[in-house]
Amino acid sequence: MAQPSAQHGGMDIQDQKETFHGFLTASLWMGGQIVMGLALATLAFAIGAGWWAGLFAFVAIGVAIGLLFKMSSVWWATLVVEVVLLGLGGIIVPAISGMMG
Repeated sequence: MAQPSAQHGGMDIQDQKETFHGFLTASLWMGGQIVMGLALATLAFAIGAGWWAGLFAFVAIGVAIGLLFKMSSVWWATLVVEVVLLGLGGIIVPAISGMMG
């Protein structure tokens, strides 16, 4: 039984708030990355719309997530790096495969 002198709601829950916020942020990041990757792979390979259409969808979804959820600058920097690397891959891989075949 509770002590008569105990106050209801007097516990500091800052650590729990920070943990839950971190969990939600990580879930949003991972969910966003999975959705963007699936859109890219679906358009580029499954539907056959091409790499550039998939990359456009990747960017559009990334920008929408960033704006809707007010993501930090780390999200935007990561998105830019991913787009640059995927864009270079879209240029280099067909060039190399054209030389081989």
